[in-house]
Amino acid sequence: MIAILDYGVGNVKSISNMFKKIGVESVITSDEEILNSASKYILPGVGAFDYGMNQLKRSGVLPALEREVLQNKKPILGICLGMQLLTNRSDEGIENGLGWIDAETLKFKLDTNVYPIPHMGWNEIHAKSDEKLFVDLHQEARFYFVHSYFVSCAKEENVAATCHYGGNFTCSIHRENIYGVQFHPEKSHKFGMRLLKNFSEL
Repeated sequence: MIAILDYGVGNVKSISNMFKKIGVESVITSDEEILNSASKYILPGVGAFDYGMNQLKRSGVLPALEREVLQNKKPILGICLGMQLLTNRSDEGIENGLGWIDAETLKFKLDTNVYPIPHMGWNEIHAKSDEKLFVDLHQEARFYFVHSYFVSCAKEENVAATCHYGGNFTCSIHRENIYGVQFHPEKSHKFGMRLLKNFSEL
């Protein structure tokens, strides 16, 4: 069972509906007992970095999540702001991130007359060939983005996929059992279904 973390930030219903469509059991929860028994986790997120971190702390899920992810090595997938929260910090705020992947969340610095911010819409992504999250998604994979900040990894090995918008940027990160995607698989139709299916099978 996949636990979709309910901490007041994110499109939890949309993610749950997508799992239903692909026949994968999931539950929206902040209950510690359910978190302990889950096999995998989704950390969704929409909005500002500091608000997301503070909500995560207030929700009470963090101790169980740290134990299950960092000690018991259960897979977790951060989506959009959820991916950014996996990093050390963000240009958007002053709160520390989870720091589970050595990376920073930076603000796009682009000519907004050419590249409007937020970066919004469908874009092709380019994944590393050995990334299990992107099995059967290496050809013509397109996902839906809505974001003004991007993640910059300290180590190239943690970059799982890139996207081009005024230059290449990291759109997916990976370290051991910890995964993140900047785009929204729950809004990305068949490509999002395939990615969430891949995650469920890790």
